[in-house]
Amino acid sequence: MLDIKVIRDNLDWAKDKLARRGVKPAELDDLIAIDQERREDLNQSEQLKAKRNQVSKQIATAKRNKEDATAAIAAMRQVGDEIKQLDEQVNELTEKQNYILLRLPNFPDDSAPIGPNEDYNQEVRKWHNPTELSFTPKAHWELGTNLDILDWDRGAKVSGARFVYYKGAGALLERAVFNFFLDENIKAGYTEMIPPYLVNEESMQGTGQFPKFREDVYTIVDNDDPKKQLDLTLIPTAEVPLVNYFRDEIIHEDKLPINVTAMSPAFRSEAGSAGRDTRGLIRMHEFRKVEMVKICKQEDSWAELDKLTANAEHLLQKLNLPYHVVALATGDASFTSAKTYDLEVWMPAQDKYREISSCSNCTDFQARRAQIRYRDEDGKLHLAHTLNGSGLAVGRTVAAILENYQNEDGTVTVPEVLVPYMGGMTKITKNPSLI
Repeated sequence: MLDIKVIRDNLDWAKDKLARRGVKPAELDDLIAIDQERREDLNQSEQLKAKRNQVSKQIATAKRNKEDATAAIAAMRQVGDEIKQLDEQVNELTEKQNYILLRLPNFPDDSAPIGPNEDYNQEVRKWHNPTELSFTPKAHWELGTNLDILDWDRGAKVSGARFVYYKGAGALLERAVFNFFLDENIKAGYTEMIPPYLVNEESMQGTGQFPKFREDVYTIVDNDDPKKQLDLTLIPTAEVPLVNYFRDEIIHEDKLPINVTAMSPAFRSEAGSAGRDTRGLIRMHEFRKVEMVKICKQEDSWAELDKLTANAEHLLQKLNLPYHVVALATGDASFTSAKTYDLEVWMPAQDKYREISSCSNCTDFQARRAQIRYRDEDGKLHLAHTLNGSGLAVGRTVAAILENYQNEDGTVTVPEVLVPYMGGMTKITKNPSLI
């Protein structure tokens, strides 16, 4: 959440910054008008409370001296009614102010490319040239079906569209990928965690999913009243429970930076994505992802973003998968991010790069919502900076491996670093004995 004081004191600057994120200047004018009225009512209420306290002392003195205080008492009752009315107005205006603030995105960093959509993203660097095959490459969903390691039909039968069964070597490959990611992240200094997969409303608000993106998630309903939502939501990413682990806590700066990682399922309704990536592992309602989260001091967050991005790149390099790094335009970056680098892996059958990780510096945006603070050596409190990145999306990595490591005969070579995780298997072939 943005700091209302920063907007109030730098209105033109804030309008310019948020215009890059698609926010209309009138929204900030409305916010400032509400803020001004709220502050005026609050100031008037505080003055009346001070007056009431002063007169109350005078009334007490008058009573002790057996003097008539009837008029003063009546006047204070009227003041009390005015205070109650003002406080109700302040509460109402505070709700209106927070309604707007909770829906405003983070200020973009000056280094982020300016533009309304992905067409304005900028390539930062590229690792290896795109894979060139001597034959026409098959899509990963075709490879997975032919090898009988991915079953889309039964996934649809049991759960619906955009669900899949991994079978045999497919399940082993998925498990090998996320175990490899976790092991490498731990070597890089991250502490592994297994978080809850259901979180409450406050947690979803703390990381910025609520209230703006409710339609993108699955919320649990009451069995006795399906229209009633319970205060539990299936996580769209492990970022939510990892960041909220530190919600409402004060960390001593000696413990920073904190680096945590977790593999978890991720559940997304994919609202608004009708017709996009309807085949394959790219856009699923349920998938697994390894997440990396950093909590750090304000002055360190940009250096930590570089480290986070390098950690994600390391995984692709170890898998020998061609990719490039893209700085997202202000209109394409996530709601909470000040700057995001996307890692996009090469997909031969699609003849294009596809996102496999987003590494973001959220500055103090999430920390203000979740009240994650640290105390410096002088005892002063500061809002922490939070960062998150996929390390990596597991299903998309499996898709990239199938497409980049496919052979002309339809088999798939196992990347060298994954062979130990695959029990020594070096090539995935169709196994007729599978169910």
